[in-house]
Amino acid sequence: MQWLKKHIITETIRLNRLRWFGYVQRMEENRIPQKVLYMNLETMGLRGRPRNRWQDEVREDGKLVCGKGWKEMVYNREGWKKLLRMARNHSFCTCQ
Repeated sequence: MQWLKKHIITETIRLNRLRWFGYVQRMEENRIPQKVLYMNLETMGLRGRPRNRWQDEVREDGKLVCGKGWKEMVYNREGWKKLLRMARNHSFCTCQ
C-alpha cells in the first residue's frame, strides 16, 4: 500500500509539472514565467554530480508520458489537455 501511494504521488507531480510546462510554453515570449523558464544563471557549480534542473525533469516526464515529439504537442492546448487527461486515467509505470 505504501508503494502504491508513493507511485500515485509521483505520477501526480509528473503530470502537474507537464501541465504547468504547457501553460508557460504557450505564453508570449515577453511574459516573466516564459523568460524565467529559459533563463541561464551563471553560477559556480558544486563538486560532484550536477543537480537536475527543472527543465531536465520536464524533458524526462515528457518522454515518459508522451513519447517522441512531445514538445510540438504542447502548442495544441486541447490536444495537450486531452493527452494529460489520458495519461492520468491510464497510469504509466515509472518503475526501473
